Amino acid sequence: MSDKSPGAMDYPIAETQPDRVVGARGRSINDLTIEMVVDGDVTMEDLRITPQALLDQASIARSVGRTMLAANFERAAEMTRVPQEEVVRVYELLRPGRAASRDVLMQAAMNLRDTYGAEKLARFVEEAADVYERRGLYRQRF
Repeated sequence: MSDKSPGAMDYPIAETQPDRVVGARGRSINDLTIEMVVDGDVTMEDLRITPQALLDQASIARSVGRTMLAANFERAAEMTRVPQEEVVRVYELLRPGRAASRDVLMQAAMNLRDTYGAEKLARFVEEAADVYERRGLYRQRF
């Protein structure tokens, strides 16, 4: 696998650099076969997207000037380290009218940062906390 960050010419990575597409158990996409699936030798860890795959997509997006898309991929890479229950909990807090106060969102951001090392996600939640405060989105809407 190349250490160089992929760019536009590397898209789609699965076709141009299939050795970069590796699951959590270290198997590349080219190592997986239908027979392995039938034999039960392929697990979700072989198929689930990895942080590196998302960071590679971010690199490609950034190389063509799609900085917001790149930032989304980078946050998604961090999300792979956060348990699904926590992702859903924070998602619910980010829905307008769900968080009771700015402090609730700031606590969620601190937890993402301190527990999971998810700095970009934490900054995103902190930014949302500021916007919600300006727009009055903390009040209960239902």
